[in-house]
Amino acid sequence: MHSLKVIFALLVAVALASEAALAQPVLGAQDAEGEPNRRQQWLVPSPDPARAARAFLFRPPGAGPFPLALIAHSTTQNVLRRVQMPQPEYRVLAGFMVARGFAVLVPERLGHGATGGTYLEDQGGCDEADYSRAARATAGQIRLALDYLRDQPFIRKDQAVVIGHSAGGWGALALAAESPNDALTIVVFAPGRGGRANDFPNQVCAPHTLLASAAELGRSAKVPVTWLVAANDSYFSPALSRQLADAFREAGGRVDFQVLPAYGGEGHWLPESENGVKLATAELDRALRAPRPAGAKP
Repeated sequence: MHSLKVIFALLVAVALASEAALAQPVLGAQDAEGEPNRRQQWLVPSPDPARAARAFLFRPPGAGPFPLALIAHSTTQNVLRRVQMPQPEYRVLAGFMVARGFAVLVPERLGHGATGGTYLEDQGGCDEADYSRAARATAGQIRLALDYLRDQPFIRKDQAVVIGHSAGGWGALALAAESPNDALTIVVFAPGRGGRANDFPNQVCAPHTLLASAAELGRSAKVPVTWLVAANDSYFSPALSRQLADAFREAGGRVDFQVLPAYGGEGHWLPESENGVKLATAELDRALRAPRPAGAKP
C-alpha cells in the first residue's frame, strides 16, 4: 500500500511538472522574417516566468554578429489605454539603427497590449508617486530582454545601445547604474513619469518627487547618458527636462543634454516618426560615436 502511494505521488509530480513545462512560453522567433529590415515577431523573457514579452526584431542583411540596440517604449497610467496599445514598433528609429549596422529589439513590457500581465511599473497616485521604483521596474524588464538577445549567436557581446522614450527613457536612466564595462550606450528621449497629469499639457504629477528621483538615479549612475527633448514637448518641457538632467548630473551622473527642434503639434512623439528621427539624426550619430568609458566613473 505504501508503495502504491509513493507511485501515485510520483505520477502526480510528473504530471504537474509536465503541465508547468507546457505552460512555459517558447521564447525566440515566432514567425518568418518580413519587411522592412527583416522584421520578425519574437518572444523574450519577462519577470513573469509564465508570460513572455512580445517583441519586434529588426536586422541588417547577413548573418552577423551585429551590435544590439534596444528601444524601450513609453507607457500610460490609464489602464484602458495601456491594454489597447498596439505593440510598439518604432519602425523608423529601428530602421535608422539597422542602417548603422545594429540589430534592433523593441520589446513590449508587461501590462501593455497583447503581452498583458501585471503592470509592474505603476508609479502610484500623484501624492504618493514612487518614480524611482517605477524606473527600476522598467529597467529590470529592459535588462531581461537585453541579456536574452545578447546570448543569441547573431548578436555581438561587446556592446549594446539602449534608446528609451518617455517612461522607457526613465527606466533606461536606472540602467545607467550598470557597470561601464558592460559597454552600454544610453540615449533617452524626454525621459520621465507623470507627464501631462490629468491630460493637461505641461502639468506634471508631483514634479518635486520626480526631481528627487532624478537625483537618486544620478547618484548611482556610471554610464553617460545622452538626454534629448523636443522644444515643444508638453509632457516634459525643455525647462523641466533641463531641471531633471541637472538634478541627475549634480548627484553624480554624466549627461549630454540637448533640446531638439519643435516637432509637429506635440514634440513628445518625435522618436516615433520619420520627420522626428531626422531632427534627432545628428545627436543620435554623435551619441553612437562617443567613446564608452573603460573604467568606473571618476
